[in-house]
Amino acid sequence: MQTTATDVLIVGAGPVGLTAAIVLIQHGHDVTVVDRQAEGANTSRAAVIHPHTLELLEPYGVVGDLVARGVHTPTFTIRDRDDLLIAVPFSQLPTRYPYTLMISQSDTEAFLLGRLEQLGGKVIRPASVIGIQQSADRAIATFADGQQIRARYLIGADGMHSTVRDQAGIAFTGGTYGESFALADVRLSGGVPADEVILYFSPAGLVVVAPLPDGMYRIVATVNEAPQHPDIAFVQSLLDERGPEARPAVVEEIVWGSRFRVHHRVADAFRADRILLAGDAAHVHSPAGGQGMNLGIEDAVVLGERLSQVLDAGGDEALLDDYAATRRQTARGSCR
Repeated sequence: MQTTATDVLIVGAGPVGLTAAIVLIQHGHDVTVVDRQAEGANTSRAAVIHPHTLELLEPYGVVGDLVARGVHTPTFTIRDRDDLLIAVPFSQLPTRYPYTLMISQSDTEAFLLGRLEQLGGKVIRPASVIGIQQSADRAIATFADGQQIRARYLIGADGMHSTVRDQAGIAFTGGTYGESFALADVRLSGGVPADEVILYFSPAGLVVVAPLPDGMYRIVATVNEAPQHPDIAFVQSLLDERGPEARPAVVEEIVWGSRFRVHHRVADAFRADRILLAGDAAHVHSPAGGQGMNLGIEDAVVLGERLSQVLDAGGDEALLDDYAATRRQTARGSCR
């Protein structure tokens, strides 16, 4: 059995784990990133980055690529079919990014991974953690192939079904709402603008239409029992019943589709000695507005910066307790 050592072991190479790794490596620390998946995301899933998230990422060398690739949407509107009910302009926000940035999660992960590799880091795949032990000054992770990694700290960024959280014995309190959602990335003709996120209301229900790069649109709708793989006919029926009427939107192609239910859970603690949680491993909630990934990236930046201070000589571990308490409070507020 081979054992290697590192300052920080990060389990999970989604946007949260990659961000935490970039922050720590850029601050001069030795970081190992592992992920149980053989490849990164190839679907869009989370598709929006908020202005505050871009501001947090500014020091870490990825914002330029994200902003160049994504669609800038300076307005959010709520409509009853063709009738405008509410328009929310972002142009007056006190930020350098007065818009929501629409970009697929696969693109976000690709830019983060590229930056990690520029800094000399890499992701070890596939690598499945099967056990974690802690001592006074180390966490030791054992992998399915028998390898071990010994780290001063271990970050669990391995999603809602977190092995790290389970190994730490941290409960994940909450539940699941009964309502299901259909989600699809499509190519449309007519009917909807290319620079606006729209929430349509109708007696049949609601549907969100948002632009993505490469002429695509994200469609999200509440449905009693959404199909596992929405097809053109299904998505077209949603837009016909709930979307614009005067200039109907026509679905030309389904690029990707899925269904999901909304979970609302928060870990009972974000820290267990040498183990720290971030992102979906720590909290899951409604995907409305992309808050899950954005809160997770915020977790990663805050944790990375505070953990860097602790790793440096004289760092106070109270910084980690503060991370755990304040980020958990923020997550609880988002789950209400």
